[in-house]
Amino acid sequence: MMRRSLAVLDDQTVEVVTLVQGALRAEILTLGATVWDLVLTLPEGPRPLVLKHADPLGYLSNPAYLGVTAGRYANRIAQGRFELDGQRYEVDCNEKGRQHLHGGTSGVSRKNWSVVAVSDNSVTLELLSPAGDNGFPGTARLQCRYTLDAPATLRVEYQAVSDAVTVMNLAHHSYFTLQPGSDSRDHRLEIAADFYTPVDTDLIPTGEIRRVAETPFDFRTLRRIRQAPDHPYDINFVLRKPAGHFGPIARLIGPDERLSCAIWTDAAGLQVYDGHGLPTPHGAYAGLALEPQFFPDSPNQPHFPSARLAPGDNYTQRTEYRLAPL
Repeated sequence: MMRRSLAVLDDQTVEVVTLVQGALRAEILTLGATVWDLVLTLPEGPRPLVLKHADPLGYLSNPAYLGVTAGRYANRIAQGRFELDGQRYEVDCNEKGRQHLHGGTSGVSRKNWSVVAVSDNSVTLELLSPAGDNGFPGTARLQCRYTLDAPATLRVEYQAVSDAVTVMNLAHHSYFTLQPGSDSRDHRLEIAADFYTPVDTDLIPTGEIRRVAETPFDFRTLRRIRQAPDHPYDINFVLRKPAGHFGPIARLIGPDERLSCAIWTDAAGLQVYDGHGLPTPHGAYAGLALEPQFFPDSPNQPHFPSARLAPGDNYTQRTEYRLAPL
Protein backbone atom coordinates (compact mmCIF):
# COMPACT_ATOMS: atom_id res chain seq x y z
CA MET A 1 0.00 0.00 0.00
CA MET A 2 1.15 3.50 -0.81
CA ARG A 3 -0.69 6.69 0.16
CA ARG A 4 0.19 10.15 -1.13
CA SER A 5 -1.28 13.63 -1.43
CA LEU A 6 -2.02 15.02 -4.88
CA ALA A 7 -3.74 18.40 -4.42
CA VAL A 8 -5.60 20.65 -2.01
CA LEU A 9 -9.27 21.28 -2.72
CA ASP A 10 -11.35 23.60 -0.50
CA ASP A 11 -8.85 23.12 2.32
CA GLN A 12 -9.11 19.34 1.92
CA THR A 13 -6.31 17.13 0.65
CA VAL A 14 -7.03 14.94 -2.36
CA GLU A 15 -5.19 11.67 -1.85
CA VAL A 16 -4.45 8.56 -3.90
CA VAL A 17 -4.09 5.16 -2.25
CA THR A 18 -2.35 2.40 -4.21
CA LEU A 19 -3.54 -1.13 -3.43
CA VAL A 20 -1.79 -4.32 -4.52
CA GLN A 21 -2.86 -7.95 -4.40
CA GLY A 22 -0.73 -10.32 -6.46
CA ALA A 23 -0.88 -9.30 -10.11
CA LEU A 24 -3.69 -6.77 -9.57
CA ARG A 25 -3.03 -3.12 -8.70
CA ALA A 26 -5.54 -0.29 -8.11
CA GLU A 27 -5.20 3.43 -7.50
CA ILE A 28 -8.07 4.89 -5.47
CA LEU A 29 -8.76 8.64 -5.40
CA THR A 30 -10.47 10.23 -2.42
CA LEU A 31 -12.11 12.65 -4.87
CA GLY A 32 -15.36 10.93 -5.77
CA ALA A 33 -14.31 7.68 -4.03
CA THR A 34 -12.92 6.82 -7.46
CA VAL A 35 -11.07 3.91 -9.01
CA TRP A 36 -8.47 6.01 -10.82
CA ASP A 37 -6.61 3.06 -12.27
CA LEU A 38 -6.90 -0.73 -12.33
CA VAL A 39 -4.11 -2.81 -13.86
CA LEU A 40 -3.69 -6.58 -14.13
CA THR A 41 -0.26 -7.95 -15.00
CA LEU A 42 -0.53 -10.73 -17.56
CA PRO A 43 2.37 -12.87 -18.85
CA GLU A 44 2.87 -10.39 -21.71
CA GLY A 45 2.89 -7.41 -19.34
CA PRO A 46 0.61 -4.94 -17.47
CA ARG A 47 -2.88 -4.44 -18.89
CA PRO A 48 -4.88 -1.29 -17.88
CA LEU A 49 -8.55 -2.19 -17.49
CA VAL A 50 -10.45 1.08 -16.87
CA LEU A 51 -10.67 4.51 -18.48
CA LYS A 52 -9.15 7.38 -16.49
CA HIS A 53 -8.37 11.09 -16.45
CA ALA A 54 -4.64 11.82 -16.50
CA ASP A 55 -5.12 14.74 -14.06
CA PRO A 56 -6.84 13.85 -10.77
CA LEU A 57 -8.54 17.24 -10.73
CA GLY A 58 -10.22 16.20 -13.97
CA TYR A 59 -12.64 14.37 -11.71
CA LEU A 60 -14.06 17.71 -10.55
CA SER A 61 -16.02 18.00 -13.79
CA ASN A 62 -15.89 14.42 -15.16
CA PRO A 63 -19.11 14.52 -17.22
CA ALA A 64 -18.86 10.79 -17.98
CA TYR A 65 -18.39 9.86 -14.28
CA LEU A 66 -15.24 7.84 -14.98
CA GLY A 67 -14.56 5.41 -12.13
CA VAL A 68 -16.56 7.27 -9.47
CA THR A 69 -19.04 6.37 -6.80
CA ALA A 70 -22.29 7.76 -8.24
CA GLY A 71 -24.97 8.99 -5.81
CA ARG A 72 -26.65 9.76 -3.50
CA TYR A 73 -28.99 8.43 -6.17
CA ALA A 74 -27.20 6.85 -9.11
CA ASN A 75 -28.98 6.89 -12.46
CA ARG A 76 -32.07 9.02 -13.15
CA ILE A 77 -35.06 10.41 -11.26
CA ALA A 78 -37.83 11.78 -13.50
CA GLN A 79 -38.24 15.57 -13.26
CA GLY A 80 -36.06 15.48 -10.13
CA ARG A 81 -39.15 14.81 -8.00
CA PHE A 82 -40.35 12.07 -5.68
CA GLU A 83 -42.47 11.55 -2.57
CA LEU A 84 -41.61 9.88 0.73
CA ASP A 85 -44.23 9.37 3.42
CA GLY A 86 -46.48 12.00 1.84
CA GLN A 87 -43.71 14.62 1.63
CA ARG A 88 -42.63 15.83 -1.81
CA TYR A 89 -38.94 16.42 -2.51
CA GLU A 90 -37.22 18.11 -5.43
CA VAL A 91 -33.62 17.29 -6.22
CA ASP A 92 -31.15 18.82 -8.64
CA CYS A 93 -32.19 18.48 -12.31
CA ASN A 94 -28.70 18.30 -13.78
CA GLU A 95 -29.50 16.45 -17.02
CA LYS A 96 -31.17 18.51 -19.77
CA GLY A 97 -32.71 20.60 -16.99
CA ARG A 98 -35.47 17.98 -16.81
CA GLN A 99 -34.22 15.14 -14.64
CA HIS A 100 -31.83 14.14 -11.92
CA LEU A 101 -28.73 12.10 -12.80
CA HIS A 102 -26.13 10.40 -10.57
CA GLY A 103 -26.62 12.57 -7.50
CA GLY A 104 -26.80 16.00 -9.09
CA THR A 105 -24.37 18.74 -10.06
CA SER A 106 -22.42 18.35 -6.84
CA GLY A 107 -23.23 14.75 -5.98
CA VAL A 108 -20.99 12.46 -3.96
CA SER A 109 -18.88 11.80 -7.07
CA ARG A 110 -17.74 15.46 -6.92
CA LYS A 111 -16.91 15.42 -3.18
CA ASN A 112 -13.59 14.65 -1.51
CA TRP A 113 -14.05 11.63 0.76
CA SER A 114 -11.90 10.88 3.84
CA VAL A 115 -9.73 7.80 4.33
CA VAL A 116 -10.84 6.09 7.56
CA ALA A 117 -9.03 2.73 7.21
CA VAL A 118 -6.29 1.42 4.94
CA SER A 119 -4.18 -1.70 4.44
CA ASP A 120 -2.03 -3.17 1.67
CA ASN A 121 -5.05 -4.41 -0.29
CA SER A 122 -8.01 -2.37 1.05
CA VAL A 123 -9.14 1.19 1.72
CA THR A 124 -12.31 2.52 3.36
CA LEU A 125 -13.54 6.01 2.49
CA GLU A 126 -16.24 8.01 4.25
CA LEU A 127 -18.36 11.05 3.42
CA LEU A 128 -20.91 13.02 5.42
CA SER A 129 -23.67 14.30 3.14
CA PRO A 130 -25.70 17.01 4.91
CA ALA A 131 -29.48 17.27 4.87
CA GLY A 132 -30.60 19.06 1.71
CA ASP A 133 -27.50 18.02 -0.24
CA ASN A 134 -28.66 18.47 -3.87
CA GLY A 135 -32.19 18.37 -2.44
CA PHE A 136 -32.05 14.98 -0.68
CA PRO A 137 -33.53 14.75 2.80
CA GLY A 138 -31.59 13.53 5.82
CA THR A 139 -27.98 13.83 6.89
CA ALA A 140 -26.37 10.67 5.53
CA ARG A 141 -23.06 9.03 6.40
CA LEU A 142 -21.68 7.06 3.46
CA GLN A 143 -18.86 4.53 3.33
CA CYS A 144 -17.12 3.00 0.33
CA ARG A 145 -14.63 0.17 0.77
CA TYR A 146 -12.42 -1.04 -2.08
CA THR A 147 -10.62 -4.35 -1.60
CA LEU A 148 -8.38 -6.37 -3.90
CA ASP A 149 -8.95 -10.07 -3.26
CA ALA A 150 -6.86 -12.98 -4.56
CA PRO A 151 -6.42 -14.02 -7.24
CA ALA A 152 -7.63 -10.91 -9.16
CA THR A 153 -10.86 -9.41 -7.81
CA LEU A 154 -11.94 -5.82 -7.20
CA ARG A 155 -14.53 -5.82 -4.40
CA VAL A 156 -16.71 -2.71 -3.91
CA GLU A 157 -18.78 -2.38 -0.74
CA TYR A 158 -21.13 0.48 0.12
CA GLN A 159 -22.85 1.36 3.39
CA ALA A 160 -25.02 4.32 4.35
CA VAL A 161 -27.17 5.48 7.25
CA SER A 162 -29.43 8.54 7.51
CA ASP A 163 -31.02 10.48 10.36
CA ALA A 164 -34.23 11.00 8.34
CA VAL A 165 -36.09 9.02 5.74
CA THR A 166 -34.43 9.36 2.33
CA VAL A 167 -33.54 7.37 -0.79
CA MET A 168 -30.12 5.81 -1.36
CA ASN A 169 -28.67 4.22 -4.47
CA LEU A 170 -24.88 4.14 -4.84
CA ALA A 171 -23.18 2.65 -7.89
CA HIS A 172 -19.64 2.02 -9.03
CA HIS A 173 -19.07 3.67 -12.43
CA SER A 174 -15.80 2.42 -13.92
CA TYR A 175 -15.63 2.03 -17.69
CA PHE A 176 -14.02 -1.32 -18.39
CA THR A 177 -12.01 -2.22 -21.44
CA LEU A 178 -10.53 -5.70 -21.23
CA GLN A 179 -8.41 -4.97 -24.30
CA PRO A 180 -7.05 -1.40 -24.10
CA GLY A 181 -7.87 0.67 -27.18
CA SER A 182 -10.63 -1.68 -28.33
CA ASP A 183 -14.27 -0.86 -29.07
CA SER A 184 -16.64 -1.71 -26.21
CA ARG A 185 -19.04 -3.27 -28.73
CA ASP A 186 -16.45 -5.90 -29.67
CA HIS A 187 -16.50 -7.36 -26.16
CA ARG A 188 -18.74 -10.36 -25.53
CA LEU A 189 -21.29 -10.06 -22.72
CA GLU A 190 -23.65 -12.38 -20.86
CA ILE A 191 -26.26 -11.16 -18.33
CA ALA A 192 -28.44 -13.33 -16.07
CA ALA A 193 -31.59 -11.32 -16.77
CA ASP A 194 -34.84 -12.33 -18.48
CA PHE A 195 -36.36 -8.83 -18.25
CA TYR A 196 -35.36 -5.20 -18.69
CA THR A 197 -37.00 -1.83 -17.98
CA PRO A 198 -37.84 0.04 -21.24
CA VAL A 199 -37.25 3.80 -21.25
CA ASP A 200 -38.56 6.92 -22.97
CA THR A 201 -36.49 9.38 -25.00
CA ASP A 202 -35.08 10.86 -21.76
CA LEU A 203 -33.98 7.38 -20.60
CA ILE A 204 -36.62 7.38 -17.87
CA PRO A 205 -38.29 3.98 -17.32
CA THR A 206 -41.83 3.78 -18.67
CA GLY A 207 -42.76 1.51 -15.73
CA GLU A 208 -43.05 -1.58 -17.90
CA ILE A 209 -40.95 -4.66 -17.17
CA ARG A 210 -40.45 -6.37 -20.53
CA ARG A 211 -38.93 -9.69 -21.57
CA VAL A 212 -35.54 -9.53 -23.28
CA ALA A 213 -36.45 -12.37 -25.65
CA GLU A 214 -36.45 -11.32 -29.31
CA THR A 215 -35.05 -7.85 -28.48
CA PRO A 216 -31.54 -6.33 -28.76
CA PHE A 217 -31.39 -6.65 -24.95
CA ASP A 218 -31.16 -10.44 -24.94
CA PHE A 219 -27.80 -11.29 -23.36
CA ARG A 220 -28.95 -14.54 -21.75
CA THR A 221 -26.19 -16.30 -23.64
CA LEU A 222 -22.71 -14.94 -24.25
CA ARG A 223 -22.64 -12.78 -27.37
CA ARG A 224 -20.88 -9.84 -28.95
CA ILE A 225 -22.35 -6.50 -27.83
CA ARG A 226 -22.30 -4.97 -31.32
CA GLN A 227 -25.60 -5.34 -33.19
CA ALA A 228 -26.40 -4.87 -36.87
CA PRO A 229 -27.90 -2.35 -37.34
CA ASP A 230 -26.02 -0.69 -34.51
CA HIS A 231 -27.98 -0.42 -31.25
CA PRO A 232 -26.63 1.83 -28.46
CA TYR A 233 -27.08 0.60 -24.88
CA ASP A 234 -27.91 2.59 -21.75
CA ILE A 235 -30.46 0.35 -20.04
CA ASN A 236 -31.31 -1.40 -16.78
CA PHE A 237 -31.58 -5.18 -16.60
CA VAL A 238 -33.79 -6.91 -14.02
CA LEU A 239 -31.45 -9.48 -12.54
CA ARG A 240 -32.71 -13.05 -12.35
CA LYS A 241 -31.40 -13.75 -8.85
CA PRO A 242 -33.46 -12.77 -5.77
CA ALA A 243 -32.98 -9.16 -4.64
CA GLY A 244 -30.42 -8.94 -1.84
CA HIS A 245 -28.88 -12.31 -2.74
CA PHE A 246 -25.17 -12.16 -3.60
CA GLY A 247 -24.37 -14.11 -6.73
CA PRO A 248 -23.02 -14.08 -10.32
CA ILE A 249 -24.96 -11.85 -12.70
CA ALA A 250 -22.77 -11.08 -15.74
CA ARG A 251 -19.67 -12.12 -17.65
CA LEU A 252 -17.54 -9.99 -19.98
CA ILE A 253 -14.82 -11.25 -22.35
CA GLY A 254 -12.36 -8.98 -24.16
CA PRO A 255 -12.13 -8.88 -27.96
CA ASP A 256 -8.74 -10.63 -27.98
CA GLU A 257 -10.12 -13.35 -25.67
CA ARG A 258 -7.19 -12.97 -23.28
CA LEU A 259 -9.22 -11.82 -20.28
CA SER A 260 -12.65 -12.26 -18.73
CA CYS A 261 -14.50 -10.45 -15.95
CA ALA A 262 -17.27 -12.11 -13.95
CA ILE A 263 -19.53 -9.74 -11.99
CA TRP A 264 -21.12 -10.77 -8.70
CA THR A 265 -23.49 -8.52 -6.77
CA ASP A 266 -26.38 -8.36 -4.31
CA ALA A 267 -28.01 -5.45 -6.18
CA ALA A 268 -31.41 -5.76 -7.88
CA GLY A 269 -30.46 -4.33 -11.27
CA LEU A 270 -27.56 -3.86 -13.65
CA GLN A 271 -27.26 -0.70 -15.75
CA VAL A 272 -25.29 -1.34 -18.93
CA TYR A 273 -23.86 1.68 -20.77
CA ASP A 274 -21.73 0.98 -23.83
CA GLY A 275 -20.05 4.40 -23.77
CA HIS A 276 -21.58 5.65 -27.01
CA GLY A 277 -21.64 9.21 -25.63
CA LEU A 278 -18.16 9.31 -24.12
CA PRO A 279 -16.44 12.66 -24.78
CA THR A 280 -12.82 13.26 -25.67
CA PRO A 281 -10.11 12.31 -24.94
CA HIS A 282 -11.50 8.77 -24.91
CA GLY A 283 -14.35 9.03 -27.42
CA ALA A 284 -17.40 6.93 -28.21
CA TYR A 285 -17.33 3.23 -27.26
CA ALA A 286 -13.95 3.45 -25.54
CA GLY A 287 -15.24 1.59 -22.47
CA LEU A 288 -18.22 -0.21 -20.99
CA ALA A 289 -19.91 0.74 -17.67
CA LEU A 290 -21.50 -2.19 -15.81
CA GLU A 291 -23.27 -0.64 -12.81
CA PRO A 292 -25.10 -2.79 -10.23
CA GLN A 293 -27.75 -0.64 -8.50
CA PHE A 294 -31.45 -0.10 -7.85
CA PHE A 295 -33.56 0.52 -10.94
CA PRO A 296 -33.59 4.06 -12.36
CA ASP A 297 -36.47 6.25 -11.14
CA SER A 298 -37.46 3.68 -8.51
CA PRO A 299 -38.68 6.43 -6.08
CA ASN A 300 -41.47 7.12 -8.61
CA GLN A 301 -42.15 3.48 -9.54
CA PRO A 302 -43.75 1.71 -6.56
CA HIS A 303 -43.52 -1.74 -8.20
CA PHE A 304 -39.72 -1.41 -8.56
CA PRO A 305 -37.44 -2.56 -5.69
CA SER A 306 -37.47 0.21 -3.10
CA ALA A 307 -34.47 2.49 -2.50
CA ARG A 308 -36.07 3.91 0.66
CA LEU A 309 -33.70 4.34 3.61
CA ALA A 310 -35.19 5.07 7.03
CA PRO A 311 -33.42 6.07 10.26
CA GLY A 312 -32.11 2.98 11.98
CA ASP A 313 -31.76 1.08 8.70
CA ASN A 314 -28.42 0.34 7.06
CA TYR A 315 -28.07 0.59 3.27
CA THR A 316 -25.53 -1.90 1.91
CA GLN A 317 -24.38 -3.03 -1.51
CA ARG A 318 -21.59 -5.41 -2.46
CA THR A 319 -20.19 -5.99 -5.95
CA GLU A 320 -17.16 -7.95 -7.13
CA TYR A 321 -15.42 -7.74 -10.50
CA ARG A 322 -13.59 -11.07 -10.78
CA LEU A 323 -10.88 -10.99 -13.45
CA ALA A 324 -9.33 -14.09 -14.98
CA PRO A 325 -6.87 -14.71 -17.83
CA LEU A 326 -8.20 -17.03 -20.54
